[in-house]
Amino acid sequence: MLQIKNLLDISAEVIADGCLENGAIVAANAFKDYYPMEAKNYFYVWPRDCSYVSIASDILGLQNIQENIFNWCLKRAESFYDTGLFFGKYYVNGLKAHNGFQPDQTGSVLFALWHHYQDNLEDAMEFEDLIKKGAEGLARSWNGKCFDLVATDLWEERLAFPDLAENFTYSLAACIRGLECASEMIPKESEKWREVAEEMRSRLDKHFIDGHFVRSYGKLIDRRIDASVLGLVYPFAICEPNDPRITSTVEEIERCLVVDGGVHRYEHDEYDGWMFEGMHRKKGAGAWPILNFWLSIYWAQRGDATRARKYFDWVFERSGRHLPEQIFDNDIQVSVSPLLWSHAMFVIASSFLRHK
Repeated sequence: MLQIKNLLDISAEVIADGCLENGAIVAANAFKDYYPMEAKNYFYVWPRDCSYVSIASDILGLQNIQENIFNWCLKRAESFYDTGLFFGKYYVNGLKAHNGFQPDQTGSVLFALWHHYQDNLEDAMEFEDLIKKGAEGLARSWNGKCFDLVATDLWEERLAFPDLAENFTYSLAACIRGLECASEMIPKESEKWREVAEEMRSRLDKHFIDGHFVRSYGKLIDRRIDASVLGLVYPFAICEPNDPRITSTVEEIERCLVVDGGVHRYEHDEYDGWMFEGMHRKKGAGAWPILNFWLSIYWAQRGDATRARKYFDWVFERSGRHLPEQIFDNDIQVSVSPLLWSHAMFVIASSFLRHK
């Protein structure tokens, strides 16, 4: 327990190190002395990562971080004020560093904003513009079956095309919950947002094929197992933990993606984030702590503390002072470390295990 408390304190420090004066939250602060030289530079802002950091900050009782990043998203993120959408990653000044449309990021920010103000939703009206623009942006870009723009998955490695009526499972879950949260925060303008959320739910139901939720669905189907489907349960609560569709999907995740206790993103993942003189090496991906913590959260919600602790402890026992993006089975590959999202998921998983 003392070790967990120490890591919770360290997580608060890592989060503080990633929060900049202009409100931005970087995925990893590469300018800190503890950051490994061989790791890829993650001094960028991903609104998705920021959303999980905001939730963790709520749990830790950290102040101002949430309001600062919400202001940054509204006033700094390039083109958001005009489109109501977030595109890929951003430089800390708000300019786009990656132009791909990632619908889950807008949904995630709306959810994080709701999470921060859930005890008094009237206070969320401080960010009425952010809520309206985000919800309208998602609703406007949705054509009843998919988004009108080419969409990128949360891993930034797959594209969904409108002419193929494609959607990513995790992305739809984030957008559904984000629109529902916006409707709770601004009920008087919620009819259209709820209609779109219901259309998305109907579409998401089609993603359950051959006994599990597939990675993406459309005229072409990516049937591979992807651990991000856990997002349907937490944080987006689209499905109950004991929904038979979820339990069978988790069985597939554990069968296909858990290797010696560590959870991998998807089948045949190659990304490792390891650099050599400006070149990105690809020698096979490791296990992702965020996913071990995600499975821990899932089993905690199912009431199985033993399995929840198994996935939680696997990371805890293999990490030092900081939690990396990936854990490898060798001492050659070098991961981004510390990753704020990893520390955020540690904080969230700890709260489900009653450590916070």
